Amino acid sequence: MPSEFIIAVHAMAYLRKHPRLISSEELAENICVNPVRVRKVMAKLKAYGLIDTKQGLSGGYSFSIQNETVTLSQIYDALQMRIFHSNWRSGNAHLKCIVSSGMAQVMDDLYETMEATCYEKLKAISICDVVKELEQLYALKENTNERR
Repeated sequence: MPSEFIIAVHAMAYLRKHPRLISSEELAENICVNPVRVRKVMAKLKAYGLIDTKQGLSGGYSFSIQNETVTLSQIYDALQMRIFHSNWRSGNAHLKCIVSSGMAQVMDDLYETMEATCYEKLKAISICDVVKELEQLYALKENTNERR
């Protein structure tokens, strides 16, 4: 899975959980990546309308859609990427070998199927779902720590 998607989901969950302006430095520290990588991803989310930005010293990012309908598929669309894709192809379509001549097409078809299946799953998961799951994991972790 491309790291930009992971950065974007993490950032969106953080923005949803903390409803205020958040700097790229704060996001980067929480995500554990360089602020430049965060800014590149956030620019795509901004262009798609998923976040708002404010320029300047007191600027930052904020969640722009104040409801529970932002889905992971919207983030995926904003990033204009593919999860299942390879530029490299094995085999050679011109060889007289059934495996070598057809493997690239078989893998391309498989990637398309996996991409469509994954996209349907992403449509069913909202950022609020991600935040709820994070809250449950955190509560479970806290309960485990209290028992020790």
